[in-house]
Amino acid sequence: MASELYGAIIDGILTGGIYALMAVGLTLIFGVLDIINIAQGILVVLAAYLSYLLSVHLHVDLLLGLLITTPVMFVVGVAIQVLFMRRLRGRERTSMSLLASYAVMIIIEAILYLSFGPNFTQLNAWYVQNSLHILGFYLPYIYLIGFGLALVLVAALYVMLYRTTFGRSLRATMQDQTAARLIGIDINRVSALAFGIGVAVTAVGGMAFGATSAFNANSGYDLISRLLAIVILGGMGSIGGALVAAVFMTTLESIVGIWSPTWSVAAFYVALVVVLTLRPQGLFGQREARAQ
Repeated sequence: MASELYGAIIDGILTGGIYALMAVGLTLIFGVLDIINIAQGILVVLAAYLSYLLSVHLHVDLLLGLLITTPVMFVVGVAIQVLFMRRLRGRERTSMSLLASYAVMIIIEAILYLSFGPNFTQLNAWYVQNSLHILGFYLPYIYLIGFGLALVLVAALYVMLYRTTFGRSLRATMQDQTAARLIGIDINRVSALAFGIGVAVTAVGGMAFGATSAFNANSGYDLISRLLAIVILGGMGSIGGALVAAVFMTTLESIVGIWSPTWSVAAFYVALVVVLTLRPQGLFGQREARAQ
């Protein structure tokens, strides 16, 4: 029983790294722009399909392919912000972003369905099929790689936000857009770049997701519900909170799955309700409202 528990904890932690890769972009976009991008799930799937095309048709390694898919997803993110999100203003911006991003989700889903059909597929590489055997546990290389990438990505975003001039512009925009304009910050440029970065990181999450799960054009629906739960639990706008919440939620789900696989998914959302009842702003969220 103890070995099963330890195995479940290890599986949950490593799986949390995969979900963190998909969730950090979502929380970054909300933190900077007050936009709830429910298209993030289908963008993860889009990134997975891009990795699939490079891997199957051009024989590009999944990790090496990130050098191509990441800038492509950045351009996609900038285009979405300019075409769909830029005109959203005022107090209704957050609620209207749900409708705008839903429209984006439907468009991308339709394109993927027409291009790839309804069949499920999965990414493949030697590190997807093999595992590291240590202390009696088999640790899939892809999960170890995914967790490592999650740590690197969260650290890189933190450095960008708190150690660069662009990061200071982002944080100024987060706190007060009117004041940011008055000190010469180009809000439109910062917003487009922030959205682009938030979508670009889904290239990494999409590759990891596609390598660990079968997916098709409809896979974004289940994904976005989980990603939103993680981001809300961690605290909307908290990058580190997204990583902690992802690890906590998937570990809890894995542990509950030992006794009842049926209730393991429910535990994911029950934990969200319990934590938010005690701390409505999430684990690392802030109570203060930002100026517009």
